[in-house]
Amino acid sequence: MVGQGGRCRSGTVRAADRGDFTVTTSGPAARAIQTLSRPFSLGALTVPNRIVMAPMTRQFSPGGVPGEDVAAYYARRAAAGVGLIITEGTFVDHPSAGYSDAVPRFHGDDALAGWARVAEAVHQVGGKIMPQLWHVGMSRKAGSPPFPDAPSVGPSGYALDGTPDAGRAMTQDDLDDVIRAFADAAAAAERLGFDGVELHGAHGYLIDQFLWSGTNHRADAYGGDLASRTRFAAEITAAVRKAVSPDFPVLFRLSQWKAGNYDARIAETPDELEAILGSLSEAGADAFHASTRRYWLPEFDGCDLNLAGWAKKLSGKPAITVGSVGLDKQFLGGSNGEQAAVSSLDPLLDRLERDEFDLVAVGRALLADPTWAAKILSGRTDELTPFSPEALRILH
Repeated sequence: MVGQGGRCRSGTVRAADRGDFTVTTSGPAARAIQTLSRPFSLGALTVPNRIVMAPMTRQFSPGGVPGEDVAAYYARRAAAGVGLIITEGTFVDHPSAGYSDAVPRFHGDDALAGWARVAEAVHQVGGKIMPQLWHVGMSRKAGSPPFPDAPSVGPSGYALDGTPDAGRAMTQDDLDDVIRAFADAAAAAERLGFDGVELHGAHGYLIDQFLWSGTNHRADAYGGDLASRTRFAAEITAAVRKAVSPDFPVLFRLSQWKAGNYDARIAETPDELEAILGSLSEAGADAFHASTRRYWLPEFDGCDLNLAGWAKKLSGKPAITVGSVGLDKQFLGGSNGEQAAVSSLDPLLDRLERDEFDLVAVGRALLADPTWAAKILSGRTDELTPFSPEALRILH
């Protein structure tokens, strides 16, 4: 339940409390350092602090193969204090999984060799890293690489805007193939030395398309009531859980909103959300990464908990919050958008101190400033770089 667990310590932070970072500050900056510096355990993994790098698609992997620049990109942020990196979405081994040959895949000897180098680079600087496993489903446009002849597939062939016959409804063979692809990718991640995996079940992509009644119109065991709509997500989670070691962390990312439909909801009430989370927990999900556009907004009427707070309360599992952390303007879709200035972390710290959620994922702020975590964890908030689309023309 919310409120369980210890609160952060009070008083001045000593340099020894931050390991590699020299801390000489007190007051408001010390509060952020103390609260965010606490380690956290996920299965066999100990995350050294509460800062997570959110997955953000970049399309910097020609042919789907992450190169040395990708390894350097993640290693730089790990070296600067990010506790856990969740990579950009990576396509599983299914012809309809992707929409670009510049987005990395998590299959094939060449791509997996590239990912092994990424994991090694992050570990060499003391970081932790998980790949996000992804199938875009009906978000894929016909003719898109890397397999232009592959059809777009989803629960019912409906696009996110409700257009029927935009693709093909998945058969049982299709479902089995995708489930197997996620499990194979997770097994490869553990074999390559990654610290866990995240399943992308949010934002209107394939897994989420089954969860949402707006795109799932099936009349079989995978559609209809909420339990049936959750079946595909639970079967993927169970297959992944079986494919990896019992203490290898499996995260599940979920959202209410969809790309282009920010009012969509997979759960209208806490009871409905509890049913979804319960099925996924029983299937083997170790933690929930609850994606919102603004972390400070309550998810349901009558309570100020955000989506991550509800996920933790209802499932009893750890939760990660995300949504415009450290910026004064909300997430607008994608990594681009208007300039956003640095904002106070006090509202976030209030929630983290009362254990509403456990970890904090940071997106655009870490794109704009690779040393964001180091500056936060050493009290140098006056040095933070604001987010601007112009600064992202060369992501480093």
